[in-house]
Formats: sequence, structure tokens, C-alpha cells
Amino acid sequence: MFRGAYSGRRVLLTGQTGFKGAWLAHWLLALGAEVRGYALAPQADQPLHAWLGLPQRLRSEFADVRDRAAVRAAVREFRPEIVLHLAAQPLVRLSYSIPVETMETNVMGTAHLLDAVRVEAPAATVVVVTSDKCYENRERAAGYREDEPMGGYDPYSASKGMTELLVASWRRSYLPAEGPGALASGRAGNVIGGGDFSADRIVPDCVRALEAGAPAVIRNRRATRPWQHVLEPLAGYLWLGACLRDPSLARQPTRLREGFNFGPRGESARPVGDLVDALLREWPGRQEDRTDPSAPHEAGLLHLDVTKAAEVLGWKPVWDFATTVRTTAAWYRDRHAGASPQALCDRDLHAYIAAARAAGLPWTR
Repeated sequence: MFRGAYSGRRVLLTGQTGFKGAWLAHWLLALGAEVRGYALAPQADQPLHAWLGLPQRLRSEFADVRDRAAVRAAVREFRPEIVLHLAAQPLVRLSYSIPVETMETNVMGTAHLLDAVRVEAPAATVVVVTSDKCYENRERAAGYREDEPMGGYDPYSASKGMTELLVASWRRSYLPAEGPGALASGRAGNVIGGGDFSADRIVPDCVRALEAGAPAVIRNRRATRPWQHVLEPLAGYLWLGACLRDPSLARQPTRLREGFNFGPRGESARPVGDLVDALLREWPGRQEDRTDPSAPHEAGLLHLDVTKAAEVLGWKPVWDFATTVRTTAAWYRDRHAGASPQALCDRDLHAYIAAARAAGLPWTR
């Protein structure tokens, strides 16, 4: 897959102890990459890193991206050929409590990494992962396109908009228009899938309630988000990195060194209530609506336009909303029944790749 772009390559993956990072590390290892991780030590609410055996399968530097010297030392020692930057403070509501730390991690942490690569590994291919919340949200039904203004109401969203501006500035200031040293960014929707146990995320909150036999508490049933399985954007990041290394793989090579949306199909942009209802059909339980008008602001409506990823990369989402929820619910339900988390991740990965191949996506060849 990915035209062999990762086989035998030195890949620096930041944030590998988190939900998306653990899934991505697992996939990279299956692709034959030599993976080095850089992240904070695993947190109690993110056990997937351990469940996938990653402490034994790759070497990790447990340090903070806010530590400039440590970041630079890690890049100097490993000399990565490819960098996938996922390390971040990832939660909107938490950003209200720790706004400065959120900015330091998401913005300055990215600056530290990019500067270390500039000095120590200038030929490396870099994909920086941000968020769909980087856009100036006007609460509209149409999906946001990559050339629209960055913004952000809350500290988390603002930090992601700032990170996109940083990446664009870095690319213009320090990197060539072609050849080694390519830099691009990926913006994903609201990612769900097995193995996430973060606080203040709707699926993990529902799963904890279901396991305890308690009602799932819903704080905003009407908020609409672009729900997608975790493997969808990960395939996008990996294919973007492969195309940056070999532009001939892309449909429009001159547009590669930019930002890309990796969101779901339009029909997957659903209210939170729809997601919870669908989840509880797969794993029956109760729910309780506790919408709080005085809660910290979160966007009510958010969609992504993924036309550019299709035109430039030939990437498109694979699973529809029903398949995404069914696959996610089955992972948690089967793990609760005693199944191996690693076996469940492999099951989902194989099913996703098979569906992508059936759809003829270029990264599967």
C-alpha cells in the first residue's frame, strides 16, 4: 500500500500515545516503517498504546513538544525521512481551562518541531495534522474549503487556525517549491473508532456509561459534526505523505504542498443525537439529554468540503455513517466481552483496506 512509501523508511511520529497516534503507529509498523515516537508518557485514559504493544514494538521518546531542546535532540538523533506530527492538546472543552498550555503545545510545539526538522533533517517530508476546527466557523451548512479563512472561537480551535498559518508561513519562508523538504497539513473531521477513552468525547462517554449500565449523558444533541472513522483521515495523511515524496503519484502534483481536508461523506455530517441513537441501536442502552445553555461555547454546525483531496490526491472517504458507527460500536462491545484490542484493530484495518480496494482508491495499490 501507499506504493511502498513507508517500507524501510525512518518515520518520526509525534503523539503516538494518543488515540489517533496509536492507530497510526500500528498501521505504519504493518507497512514496514522504522517508527520512532515522540510524545508525552501514556495517560490513564488512553490505553490503546499499551494494548497494541507499542512500548515493545517501537522506540519512543517520552517528552513534551514544548521542550525545544528535547525535540531538536530527538530529530538530530533519528534523522527522520518522514515526519507525521500529531502531538497536540486535542480537546475543545479542556482548552478553556488550560488556554496557555493549549497554545504552547499546539502552536509552539509545532514550531519547535518544524525548526528542528529545518536544521537537522531538511530533506524530510512533513505532514502536520491540525483539525477541521481551524476554520473561522460561520455556522453554515456548506462545507469549508481549504482556501477559506482560519479562525477559532475557543482556545483549541484558535490554536489550530494559528498552526495552519504557521505551517503556511514556514513553507513559504524556508522550503523549496519542489524537491526534498516538502511540508503539508491535514485537517480531519470528528474522528471516532475503537480505542478512544478520552474525557468529553461523545463516543467514549457513551461507552463508559454502557459498560456501567448507566444512561449516556448527552450535553448537546443538536450540534452537527462530520463524523468519520479514525482510519479515514489516517489513510489521507499516509497517502499525502507518499505523494509528497513522489509527486508523480498525485493527480495534480503542483498543489501538493498545501492544506487538505480529510472529512467524511456529506451524509455523515449529523447531529450528536443521531450518532448516539445509532450507537445505542448497536449496543442497546439508555441516554439522558442534559443540554446546558450555559456550557462553554462549542460550534453548532461544522462541515468539511473534501473536493480538493479527491482532485489532487485521488483520496475519498470509504465508509458511510452507518458502517462507521457499526464498526465503532462492535469494537467497544467486543472488547468489553473480552476480545483482544489488537485483534479488533486488525479486524477493522483489514476491513477498511478491503473496502478501499473495492472502491479503487489509488493508495491501496
